[in-house]
Amino acid sequence: QVQLVESGGGLVQAGDSLRLSCAASGFTCTSSHMGWFRQAPGKEREFVAAIRCIDGVAYYTDSVKGRFTISRDDAKNMVYLQMNSLKPEDTADYYCAKSRSMVTMRAGEFDYRGQGTQVTVSS
Repeated sequence: QVQLVESGGGLVQAGDSLRLSCAASGFTCTSSHMGWFRQAPGKEREFVAAIRCIDGVAYYTDSVKGRFTISRDDAKNMVYLQMNSLKPEDTADYYCAKSRSMVTMRAGEFDYRGQGTQVTVSS
């Protein structure tokens, strides 16, 4: 059974950093693609970042390029999202997700997702 459990969210000030963690179980990352999405109140779900597990190639939405870094630890079955230089517009619920297709993940779809962790950035 696939399970994704996020942690690491919180309330920070603009310019601060946070690292989100996703504990994955029920599958091996090498056969999947992992990513992060976010959804702010009143807004649609947005793709944030994804990593191709087989080779570590990462993709980011333009608004987080240079500030966010996605990574994974295959030994621990963990996926991380390091978020630096946070802005108020990064405020959202962040979800870890798994997909068999990088194309669909970057288009905003996934096979599984976690319950999410809230990130609030104050100005």
